[in-house]
Formats: sequence, structure tokens, C-alpha cells
Amino acid sequence: MKIEDRLKSLNITLPNAPDPVGAYVASKISGKFLFISGQVSLKSDGKLITGKVGKDLNLEQAQEAAKICGLNILSQLKKACGGDLNKIKSCIKLTGYVNSTDDFIKQPLVINGASDLISSVFENTGKHTRAAVSVNSLPLGAAVEVDAIFEI
Repeated sequence: MKIEDRLKSLNITLPNAPDPVGAYVASKISGKFLFISGQVSLKSDGKLITGKVGKDLNLEQAQEAAKICGLNILSQLKKACGGDLNKIKSCIKLTGYVNSTDDFIKQPLVINGASDLISSVFENTGKHTRAAVSVNSLPLGAAVEVDAIFEI
């Protein structure tokens, strides 16, 4: 099944790929690898999900923020691949950063929001290695940020 067909079957509409907010590029190809810069929890309506998980956001809200990061990763992938997500051979790694309180310990469950999305879209080729890290702050006050490495 083509990835676009899978997106439709999963009722997923990709947002426009967000522009970088600093002095970097959103994606970079090196050899057979495609690196996606950290994507924050920026919704398609332009609103950023902000706050500290464990204080301002609960687990379910944080998982939704991570899923939105995953949608933005998919948008950046599509843009980098000239609109053809079938060029993706494999998801290699996701690294998730969770703006969380000192006592919040469920970062892996938060980042499942992005991991589950990528695995649903790419099926077996979407299975990846991963890190889920707690941080004190993220750019623009974002609740979650996720970066990615794919093989093309």
C-alpha cells in the first residue's frame, strides 16, 4: 500500500511543514539518511501546545502533543522527499524531549504519541530506536519536541 493511501485509511491529513524558527534547516540528507530537525507541538492552526507536563498538561494531553510533533515530522519528510513518502525505506530513530516537572517519570509514554503514529503510517519499516528525555524547558515553551532520522 502506498503511504498516501495509508494516510487516508488512517484519516490523517498532514499539516504544512513548519518553517524553522532559528538558524538551521528543517531537514538534511546525508548519504542514504534523512535527518529531520526537532519538531515542536505546533498544531496545524498555528497554535503551539505549551506548558510543563505533570503540571500544566496531563499524560493524555502530552501524548497528543507528541503526536502533533509526529505529524510535523511526516510533513517535513514529505517536503524533503519531493512529495513522495514512498521514498522512505525505514525510520531509524526518534528522540523525544518532554518539558516536564522534576517528578514526572512517564516520558516514554508521552513519546509513544509520536512513535505510534510513525509505526502506524510506515508499519514494519516505521519501527525505530528511540530516546525519551525530560528537559526543563523547550523552545517557545513547547510541551514536546521530537527529532528523527530516516533511511531513504
